[in-house]
Amino acid sequence: MADAAGNEESDEALMQRYAAGDVRAFETLYARHELKIWRYLYRSVGNQATADELMQEVWFAVCRAAARYAPSARFTTWLFTLAHHRLIDSHRQARPLRSLDAAHEDGEPWVEALADDGSPDPERQAEARQGNDALLRAVERLPPAQRDAFLLQAEGTLSVEEIAATTGVSFETAKSRLRYARAALRQALQDYA
Repeated sequence: MADAAGNEESDEALMQRYAAGDVRAFETLYARHELKIWRYLYRSVGNQATADELMQEVWFAVCRAAARYAPSARFTTWLFTLAHHRLIDSHRQARPLRSLDAAHEDGEPWVEALADDGSPDPERQAEARQGNDALLRAVERLPPAQRDAFLLQAEGTLSVEEIAATTGVSFETAKSRLRYARAALRQALQDYA
């Protein structure tokens, strides 16, 4: 949604409008953040059905919390915190997870979309797919805390401060997790540089 001057309305203002009963504000928020949240969840659990279920739980939580919402941080930080908490709950239930390799073999659409670099050249597409597959496997192999920090930054565009707040750790711990994750990914992907 945009105002008369064409400026996009902030997420925080939209959430406050939704809390006041404006369903269209919720629809706008959902459209803005749906894909980022889903990718974060999917890349964290590696299973489409689980990611879909968690996605639904996150947005139900947004609906339930709307009346209590107070913009003390960016809406995105708050939203990814809700998603992070749903992931923790999911891990505690110890559901079996499918690997990203299995997801790729099943032809799940987001894996194919990531590999498509828009090039009509089949060789470039194959190279891009191999690089993306290697990245996804490398992300999957990261220790959970590092993977979570990396995905919060990559998918949620959260700052180190926001990652620390979302995961309930200190700034230095969040910063270290990101540094170790990047170092591990660089090492794993050096053949694709």
